[in-house]
Amino acid sequence: MDPDAIRTAERVPHGGEPDREILDFSANTNPETPDGTERVYRDALEASRRYPDDAYPDYRAAGAEFVGCDPERVIPTPGGLAAIRLTMECILEPGDSALVPYPSFGEYAREVQLQGATPAFVHADNVLEIGTDALADCALAVVCTPNNPTGEAADTDALAAFATRCGKAGTTLLVDEAFLGFTDLSSVTEFDSEDVVVARSLTKLFGLPGLRAGFAVASGELRDDLETARRTWSLGTPAARVGAYCLRQDEFVRETRTRVARERERMWEALSARFEVAPSDAPYLLCDVGDRCVADVLERARENGVAIRDATTFRGLDSHVRVAVKDREANDRLLEALGCPP
Repeated sequence: MDPDAIRTAERVPHGGEPDREILDFSANTNPETPDGTERVYRDALEASRRYPDDAYPDYRAAGAEFVGCDPERVIPTPGGLAAIRLTMECILEPGDSALVPYPSFGEYAREVQLQGATPAFVHADNVLEIGTDALADCALAVVCTPNNPTGEAADTDALAAFATRCGKAGTTLLVDEAFLGFTDLSSVTEFDSEDVVVARSLTKLFGLPGLRAGFAVASGELRDDLETARRTWSLGTPAARVGAYCLRQDEFVRETRTRVARERERMWEALSARFEVAPSDAPYLLCDVGDRCVADVLERARENGVAIRDATTFRGLDSHVRVAVKDREANDRLLEALGCPP
C-alpha cells in the first residue's frame, strides 16, 4: 500500500444496523442460514485449538464445486472484500489507473486509492462498452454483477466480450460476484482466463456477514501471485468449516433464489406506488424518492422500526434509498414502514 494514500484515505459508509431492536433492511444479507450451521460452527471450536491447515483443501473443493472451476484456482480469503484488496495489492502500483464503475460499491475506489492508484470512474451502464484502446490505459477494470446498488446483472455475452478486450489490452479484469449466488446466472470463472479474477462472498448468501469468509478465483501466473501474496491462515477454522458446509447446501440455495425472486417482484410492485424502483436481479431494490427528502424517508422508516440504506452515499445518486429483500413477514413490515402496504 502507498503510505501517503493511507494517511488521506477515508472509511466508506456501508449498510448494517447495530441496534438489534431495529429491523435491518440496510444490509443485503440472507435472513436465513442453512440447517446444521450451528452444529458445524460448534464442532469447529475444538479444532480451533490448533492452527488451520493453510492448504484449506475442503474449503477450496467446496468453493470450486459451487462456482464450477478447479479447486487449485480457488484462493481462500476472509470475505469478498479481502479478495478485492488482495487482487488490487497484486496488480496496482502508484500512478496506475483503474476503471471503476459508478454508482457502485464505494470500496472499489477506496482500495484503488490505498494502492496509490487513481480510479477512473465510468457509469456502470457503460463499462462493458469500453474498447481496447481505452482499456490499454488501465491496469485494472472492475465489474460488479449484480451491481450494488442498482441490482442489475451484467449481460453474459457482453461480459465475455469485455473480458476478451481486457486481455488484449493487458488489463486485469476483477469481477465482483458477491451477490451472484442469489441468481441462476453462471460465474465468469467458466472463462478460465489468466486476465480475470473473480471475487466471491459467502456471508451474504448464507446469512453470516460476521463470519468473514469468501474467496478469489484466478488462473495462471495471476493465480500464483494471489496464492503467494495471501495471508497465511487466511481463514479461521470456524469460517473454513462453516463456509465449506454452506457451499454444499444446494437445496438451501435453490429455496433462497426462489424466495428472493418472488419477494423482490412483490416488493417492486408495492414500492412502485410511491417511488421509482429500478429493475433488479439482486436481493435488494434501489428506489428513487423523487422530490422527497431522503433524510425524511430514512427517518420515517426508522420511526417505524426499520433501517434502510441511504443510497446518496453512492457516487452519482442524490435522491435514492436502497432496501434489502428479506422474508415475507419482514418485507411486509418494511412496506408498511414506507407507506407502501402490500
